[in-house]
Amino acid sequence: MRRRTTLSVAAAAAALTLAPLSPAAAAPQASDDLTLTMLATTDLHGRVQNWDYFADRTYSENAGFETGLAKVATVVHSVRAERGEESVLVVDNGDFLQGTPLTYYYAKQEPVTETRVEHPMAAAYDAIGYDAQVVGNHEFNYGLDLLRAYEKDVDHPVLGANVLRDGTPRPYLEPYTIETMRVPGHRPVKVGIIGLTTPGSAIWDKGNVEGRVTFQDMVEAAEKWVPVVDRKADVVVVLSHAGVGGTSSYGPEVPTENPSDVIARTVPGIDAMVVGHTHRNAASQVVTNEVTGEEVLLTQPYRWGATVSQVDIDLQRVRGRWDVVGTSATALSTAGVAESEKVVDATEEAHATTVEYVNQVVATSAEELSAVTSRYEDTAILDFIQDVQTDTVATALEGTDRADLPVLSIAAPFSREAVFPAGNVTIRDIAGLYIYDNTLEAVELTGAQLRDYLEFSAGYFTQVPATGDVDPGSITNAGGRPDYNYDILSGVSYEIDVAEPAGSRIVGLSYEGAPVADGDRFVVAVNNYRRSGGGNFPHISTAPVVYNEQLEIRQLLIERAQEVGVIDPADFFVENWQLVRDGVPLLP
Repeated sequence: MRRRTTLSVAAAAAALTLAPLSPAAAAPQASDDLTLTMLATTDLHGRVQNWDYFADRTYSENAGFETGLAKVATVVHSVRAERGEESVLVVDNGDFLQGTPLTYYYAKQEPVTETRVEHPMAAAYDAIGYDAQVVGNHEFNYGLDLLRAYEKDVDHPVLGANVLRDGTPRPYLEPYTIETMRVPGHRPVKVGIIGLTTPGSAIWDKGNVEGRVTFQDMVEAAEKWVPVVDRKADVVVVLSHAGVGGTSSYGPEVPTENPSDVIARTVPGIDAMVVGHTHRNAASQVVTNEVTGEEVLLTQPYRWGATVSQVDIDLQRVRGRWDVVGTSATALSTAGVAESEKVVDATEEAHATTVEYVNQVVATSAEELSAVTSRYEDTAILDFIQDVQTDTVATALEGTDRADLPVLSIAAPFSREAVFPAGNVTIRDIAGLYIYDNTLEAVELTGAQLRDYLEFSAGYFTQVPATGDVDPGSITNAGGRPDYNYDILSGVSYEIDVAEPAGSRIVGLSYEGAPVADGDRFVVAVNNYRRSGGGNFPHISTAPVVYNEQLEIRQLLIERAQEVGVIDPADFFVENWQLVRDGVPLLP
């Protein structure tokens, strides 16, 4: 076991700047002392350049962060230049193949699995020169064939120690890699890198992975592989595409979603962990291992390449081998740095093709339709989704034994910024409304199950006082629940009494003017993420599936827009739900 005698945390003042190295840090070290630097990114989600495809402009946000691998490259180059390339290791912590129209285009419109062209994300990572990365859950969104194509494209190993060939204990991906760092004037240092990913993909991408791969509990996989790598390497790093705290967005049928801190606490032999998946900006966290009493450093770079974690690993030669004697982490912001010409050049054709694609006009809108209030009031733009989903499923059920059942639809307010402008509507406008690559399914639910489902969804709201003014926009996201885990149901009418406690809020649930009875039967259109159990909504994952043609909801919306030519709320908008307090509408 290596001895880690100290663990220092970078000063908060330096956490978001790319500070120059001190003369002491840059000076040559004695042969028995050495500092290695690991640079880490996570959750790039298809961000190559600092570009917002939905807004058709350079990306910007109020917090001042900027994004993309082209900016990451400049930060990496700066650190390599100051520290020496031989002492710098660069890793990525997963979720890179999905998240922007660029990655969608090269998965679905001109899939690289058919064209055999290099995936633009692979081109960007290779232009920077990464040493390793782990798969995230979104690497399975487009199927295993795309993942394999990407794996062949990149020049570094793609890891996944707990991704197993179905029915066997054999890893589907490489479980670990060992990088030998040859710093001039020093003995070589072996850095072992283990990759682990959240097991939720077994639920979220069941259609892509079932029967082909399974996902082992991350803690169990760490217990297996850390000792193996510890025997071979001087430094052990775990790339953990999971957060901390054990939180989960699915049920108990699969292992814990976010156990990174549990791994650090219970599995001895880890020197540093890169954490991800939860999109937090947390440069440094210390967890004490219960077995050894030693401290383990956890670092989580911010999503989309907004920051790069710099982890400095201090080593000493003791009795002929390297010991880790200290670790520290700092967040290096990519804001304000120039984009790397090398990365821009490597991805410019793919970027330009994507920009041209998303700016295609597919329809006109009779008026501006905005989603800004969709989370607390019924809006026409969300009903556009509901109408398309309902019609698609109802048409597919014609001539079947469920043709006479009412078809309802579920949608969530994915984006508060989504808008169809009055006039021309482009693909990027529709993609800005439906930002996920979900497919459409449908299940059969009873009236009692519908009520349970809506009660669970209504837990999204904070309980309000019986009297007094209430700002509807301030009572959402109770308990930190994200907007995408608040579901709205069309085809039935209901009210949500937010003055009542969660679980007792649904009032007046009815269908065509008649109260919904517990035994009534309905077909409900829903996306594959929710149907598979994402969000842990009741009944939906175990209900009989009556429709699943693997059609992408975003593409169905685009095709509807092209078919009708004019998007007019008068054709589909039905106000069927509202927030109330003791029967009185909360909104005027």
